[in-house]
Amino acid sequence: MTDNVFTRSIRRDIPAASVFEHERVVALGEVVHDASPGGGRRLRRAAGLAVVAGLLACGEAPPTGWSGYVEGDYVHVSSPVGGRLDRLTVRAGDRVRQGDALFALDAQAEQAAQAEAQARLAGTLAQAANTTKGRRSDEVAVTRAQLAQARAQAVLAQTAWARQRDLVAQGFVSQASLDAAKAALDQARARVAELEAALRVAALPARSDETNAAQAQAEAARQVLRQSDWRLAQKQQPAPADAQVAEVFFRVGEHVAPGQPVLSLLPPGGVKARFYVPETEVGALATGQWVGLRCDGCGEAIPARIIRIASGPEFTPPVIYSNAQRARLVFLVEAAPRPADAARLRPGQPLDVTRLAQEPK
Repeated sequence: MTDNVFTRSIRRDIPAASVFEHERVVALGEVVHDASPGGGRRLRRAAGLAVVAGLLACGEAPPTGWSGYVEGDYVHVSSPVGGRLDRLTVRAGDRVRQGDALFALDAQAEQAAQAEAQARLAGTLAQAANTTKGRRSDEVAVTRAQLAQARAQAVLAQTAWARQRDLVAQGFVSQASLDAAKAALDQARARVAELEAALRVAALPARSDETNAAQAQAEAARQVLRQSDWRLAQKQQPAPADAQVAEVFFRVGEHVAPGQPVLSLLPPGGVKARFYVPETEVGALATGQWVGLRCDGCGEAIPARIIRIASGPEFTPPVIYSNAQRARLVFLVEAAPRPADAARLRPGQPLDVTRLAQEPK
């Protein structure tokens, strides 16, 4: 066998238990001897480099950041009143401004209820107004005519009574005739008093209790109409703010239950970063601190302020913690970018998050 670097005798019967010995190198699980002069030093140098490289590969430094993703704060638009979807004026991806019509539900029942409430309100208002007025002018005219007739009868009864009194004094008629004339006079006078009182009553409104009751009924009818107006208005939903239509969940003709979202909106700046921090590092974070967000195609890091740190781990921890289990615990952290930077992010994008030493300018 020729003595050179590449010719060597290999002995495999010695386990790789030590790192270096005289004329012995541990590499890849075997002991190697070099028979050439000076070969031991060269082999020891090469093996040392291999071991160092292996240690570096196995002990690679952990990353300084955390992994996360972009979350959208969606606005789900629904109607508190159910019904058939009659009109849908937007599609996914459209941009809408505040107040723009989004969709409309069938409103025939609500329109009928509104008309009924309006009619009932008109009736109660008329009844309430009627209690503040006296009798009609024609009815008052009838009472006045009756009063005039009663007064004429009273004058005639007065004349008859006076005549009977004179005749009784002369002895031509009996006392009974005088008494009858007196009774007729009293009856005529009572009739006059009755009609005078009726005329005064005709000019009076209803009693205060009746007026209050009528006004209360009118107010109740007015509130019923308000409810009908509100239900009818809820059949059409406008955009609550400037936003982009993210998803549409129903088609025209489908039935929508009360409170069930018909579509979702993503307002400008309505995105945030969600990332997970190991429990060994979460103690160094606090709300208000700044982090940098990086994503594919986003260019420079996007600054974001931490707005929430979960109070507990994201997953249920075991009862007893070991060192290995503690390393697996992570805490959810949320950070909001500035409104101008939020447009560069899309919900669902994966993120690499790093801590910033100071607030960006």
